[in-house]
Amino acid sequence: MSSSLAPRIVIVHRASEFETLIAHHGTRGQASFFLSSRDQNIDDVEAVHAALQACIKETKRFVPQDWSIAQVERGDLDRFLFTGNDIIVAVGQEGLVANLAKYVSGQPVIGVTPGGNGSESVLTSVQPGEVAQLLQEVHNQSAVMQARTMVEAQLSNGESLSALNELFIGHRSHQSARYILKDGEQEEFQSSSGVIVSTGTGATGWAKSIMNATHQSHEITPTDARAIYFSREPWPSKTSGCALSSGMLAQGNRLQLTSRINEGGVIFADGIEQDFLQFDWGQKVSVSIAAQRLNLVTK
Repeated sequence: MSSSLAPRIVIVHRASEFETLIAHHGTRGQASFFLSSRDQNIDDVEAVHAALQACIKETKRFVPQDWSIAQVERGDLDRFLFTGNDIIVAVGQEGLVANLAKYVSGQPVIGVTPGGNGSESVLTSVQPGEVAQLLQEVHNQSAVMQARTMVEAQLSNGESLSALNELFIGHRSHQSARYILKDGEQEEFQSSSGVIVSTGTGATGWAKSIMNATHQSHEITPTDARAIYFSREPWPSKTSGCALSSGMLAQGNRLQLTSRINEGGVIFADGIEQDFLQFDWGQKVSVSIAAQRLNLVTK
């Protein structure tokens, strides 16, 4: 980091399922009754919550005393002001790093796993005990970082949305979506379950499921300045085709779609359906490799 000031450590996490249950039901007893009626045990949920809280506490313990600490939940990211002197520590599952990616602008991100919570430990692979060394490496500008590629969707009205894993373009209910897809000089009217545009990071998630199901294979790494697109179950008919069922999007190129969805057309990023761009009849979107990158600190 270029600043001579002591860094600020921003710990990002999401509310645990236990906290959400207590907020909804009021007491632990009521939450326990609710879960037991569905053959679930609140002790299991509470154990995951305790592991997360312990991990956050342990992470804070390794922050130098003369550095400041801020803490923000995922739901408050759109109201939080990051600064150029921040080092961001995301504590939680894989999706948390993807969720915060669009809110940062080059700051280093360390993904810390609480363990035992189903995380794949790709984006959140750091153990709490490894945080101290990585923080010093970032501060001394000796940290190893991956500049992970992101993709961006931009509507003709100027609205835009970026993603670390993937963009979804289609109908909000995932029913049949109609649109004109243009890849370079090729253009096709399609009726499908929507279009996925995935980065190399996202290629281990939703895109991987699509490739497994369709027996398509595209080699791409998280730092490749490229993306893959897929039309989900494109329907061949007299008016709609499936020739452009998948392809690669290179840096400098654009994938263009024109909506033929009467209503309910949406574009959302990284699985967050609540944060979307409207994509109804006549609207045009251009998808490209984003200038923005996620600087992920690696061990």
